Amino acid sequence: MDKGKVTRGRGLVNKGKVIRGRGVAGKGKVERFFAIGDIHGNLSHLEQLIEKIKPALNCEKDTLVFLGDYIDRGPASKGVVDYIIRLRKDLPHVVCLKGNHEEMLLDWVTNGENYDLYLYNGGAATIKTYSQEGEFKLPQEHLDFFTSLLLYYETEKYIFVHAGIRGGIPLEEQDPHDLIWIRDEFILSPHDYGKTVVFGHTPLQRVFVAPNKIGIDTGAVYGGTLTCLELPAQRFYSV
Repeated sequence: MDKGKVTRGRGLVNKGKVIRGRGVAGKGKVERFFAIGDIHGNLSHLEQLIEKIKPALNCEKDTLVFLGDYIDRGPASKGVVDYIIRLRKDLPHVVCLKGNHEEMLLDWVTNGENYDLYLYNGGAATIKTYSQEGEFKLPQEHLDFFTSLLLYYETEKYIFVHAGIRGGIPLEEQDPHDLIWIRDEFILSPHDYGKTVVFGHTPLQRVFVAPNKIGIDTGAVYGGTLTCLELPAQRFYSV
């Protein structure tokens, strides 16, 4: 594929736009949160996980929080995005965060930058699912989805973020790069963030639970499981 040939829907993307989130999604009081880790194009895992949590999920009162990395490496990135867009239309409380893989895709699609970096990190699988007759075609609805993603979602007791946060810096002043890329500096830090931080990004063999943070990327794309965390019960579901 010619890396310079990109077709997408009409509309402009604000390259400098940083979207942050605080509060609750939709209307009404939210009782519980169901956070889902890195999907990476594994549509079958996502469908099975949603079916597994459905009996516990009160669609009117509970919030689904996706931690980002919907795309790349796995076989069905476009299908995953289609599925989550439908969920956002059908359910009143759905929060979608940005992962580093969505950032890399946008860097290429909107800015024409870091194509090689994107391919190195599994972008070819996503390009394939969006390609028609050798041409990459990103629907406007999907572009709108990618550009709408939040960098974090903060509630009274929790901070949901893709990768983590840097200690000692107010949440609203965090470097966006850290929020989607940071690893050990966050995971190994004893810093008290004042709330429990729920994160993905760093694939682990099992969920990571510490007094101040919970990691739920359990490596679905690497042969592991896709995990959902229910809060405040701190109950885990995986497929």
